[in-house]
Amino acid sequence: MNKTEIIEHIASSADISKAAAARSLEAIVAAIKVSMRKGDPVTLVGFGTFYVSKRAAREGRNPRTGAASNIKKANVPKFRAGKALKDALN
Repeated sequence: MNKTEIIEHIASSADISKAAAARSLEAIVAAIKVSMRKGDPVTLVGFGTFYVSKRAAREGRNPRTGAASNIKKANVPKFRAGKALKDALN
């Protein structure tokens, strides 16, 4: 399912226009980004939790040449599925 299909599903389920559904989806995604940028987790009960994990700086190797290179530390987004979502899939 892609973004367009999600918008269509929201519009039909909530009986709203596709434009309103698109604005709603954009607002949700923006709110999640803002919260995660601050380092705060976003928990949707029954669905799961979006959170930020810190990846330490490390040394890597170019697989083609074998040359060593430094990989910078990074904040990476992660998602942990909630129990209800796991149960819905099994």
